[in-house]
Amino acid sequence: MSTDILGNPVSLDDPGSLGPLNDFVEGFIASEARAANIFQAQRDGSALVQAYCAALHMFAETGDAPASAWPFIERARAAALRATPREQRFIAATAAWVAGDVPRAIALHEEQAREFPRDLVSLKLAHYHLFNRGDSPGMLRIALATLAGAADVPYLHGMLAFAWEQCHFLEQAEGAARHAMELRHKEPWAHHALAHVMLTQGRLAEGHAFLQEVSPTWTGLNSFMVTHNWWHQALFALELDLPEQALAIHDQHVWAEVKVYSQDQVNAVSLLARIELAGHQVGERWQELGAYLAGRGADHVLPFLDMQYVYGLGRAGRLTEARLLLAGIERHAASLAGDGAAAWQQVCAPASRGLLAHALGDWNGAIQDLGQALPRLVEIGGSHAQRDLFAQVHLDALVRSGHWSGAQNLLQQQLRGQPQSLRLKRQAGKLYAALGLGAATSFAWS
Repeated sequence: MSTDILGNPVSLDDPGSLGPLNDFVEGFIASEARAANIFQAQRDGSALVQAYCAALHMFAETGDAPASAWPFIERARAAALRATPREQRFIAATAAWVAGDVPRAIALHEEQAREFPRDLVSLKLAHYHLFNRGDSPGMLRIALATLAGAADVPYLHGMLAFAWEQCHFLEQAEGAARHAMELRHKEPWAHHALAHVMLTQGRLAEGHAFLQEVSPTWTGLNSFMVTHNWWHQALFALELDLPEQALAIHDQHVWAEVKVYSQDQVNAVSLLARIELAGHQVGERWQELGAYLAGRGADHVLPFLDMQYVYGLGRAGRLTEARLLLAGIERHAASLAGDGAAAWQQVCAPASRGLLAHALGDWNGAIQDLGQALPRLVEIGGSHAQRDLFAQVHLDALVRSGHWSGAQNLLQQQLRGQPQSLRLKRQAGKLYAALGLGAATSFAWS
């Protein structure tokens, strides 16, 4: 029996499939585009090959992805008797995902982590599901379960770094990220985790310089990883009041890869929104993005995605599509019961109403509906840095509607956490001038 690049036994009908399978295994955990090479082996009826193909189809994050993935699941199940117990559990977890039973998928991935800690594809998939549910403690728990068996793999430490960071253990996150980079300097997920740490700690100039130093290694990555790491660099540029650099990053990197892909689209929505919220113009960029968002009305795959699609359509002036998407979100939310229902009903639906209200200049509507959703935003997934967009929109609505005291309460806390942020200092200066406190902000005891 062959083994994959991590040493896990694999059952293959065609020995020639091992190369594409290894491209998937390492490429997937390394965020590299070569993971798609598994499709070169899709004629191999081996159970694991078929399950990997199904998983890649699901990462399209479209409403029809399960239909595309299901034939691969059926072929994987047909071959499951020839598969190892590890492979059989992975097939079952992927089948649960395709069927919409994400809690079962997570439970199976957690079993896998404890029994087969070198199945890091399974771990990466678990992190994807847990992240989308806002369960960062789960991400940390399952990654730690694999540490004793896979400590030599740099990508595990990158995954650990991000899990530590999302749980607010920033020192541990930085340690794990730097250890990953010691093992392999080109570890983009570790770069990503360390960027999060530096942003959270207000190390803005250092973070900007760090990403600039490692960015030449971002070659051969999948579109999400390369666009998202550049998105982080654009955030540092905005905080350092370098809007032209942020726009250039948008044009050359964030909105320059796979424009039909969900994650590339929300990276672009979020960046354009932040540039505008920082007080800068983005020209006609919303209009091009809106043309790609217009077909998203029937997806409803993840609430985190739908919320940004709505806002992007609103800012692009595509009001018919925005309202249709919002109506679809509310219908989808109302149709749900049990697992996942609350995130759609009590977070995504009101937040989407608030985001569209803001896009249309209805500041009070934005305050009301976003204010309802903000305390529970973690439930819709995304990272702290990504969800900050919604807090920025809410703050902007407070300022624009003249809710000065509420805005001051939020903005000053942010400024204390980010004293290097020129963006926040500029916004605070305008706010304190409106409050008649412009001179008071420089007051000091002698």
